[in-house]
Amino acid sequence: MSRKIVEGRMTAAATGEITLFLIGMRINSFWRVRHWWPVLMAMPRMLRELSADPDSGMLGYRLLLGGPRFVQVVQYWSSHERLLAYASAPEGEHRPAWAAFNRRIHQGRGRVGFWHETYVVPAGAHESIYLNMPVGGLGAVGGVEPVARRGERAAQRLEV
Repeated sequence: MSRKIVEGRMTAAATGEITLFLIGMRINSFWRVRHWWPVLMAMPRMLRELSADPDSGMLGYRLLLGGPRFVQVVQYWSSHERLLAYASAPEGEHRPAWAAFNRRIHQGRGRVGFWHETYVVPAGAHESIYLNMPVGGLGAVGGVEPVARRGERAAQRLEV
């Protein structure tokens, strides 16, 4: 995310379908580092792999920290098919990380929590506004444009 503030009322230029993938972990037993550290370290490897491959389908991501115990990644994908293809690809970072996680989660007895949610958002069913903000979110992956080009009100920017 850029630190440069874009002045005025902007909206994301992206208009097509978008897949939003939210994934996170919670450290339930802070002193049991061997249970949560490998889970925490697997995500940067996957994000580097995806970011280096423009054909992966991942358009961008944002890392969010919720205190010392909670980490979340918001990912924007061009389609849910590409997200699922990456998740099941035998040659990528995800499959071995997922297998190792599944082994550890049973041994860890609840010392680390994990979750994810996937939203497939049809074209025209998303809108955004950024007011005097650095470019971020959907605007960071698809660019921004002045609000007036897409409609002054949220209802105008939503085409559904």
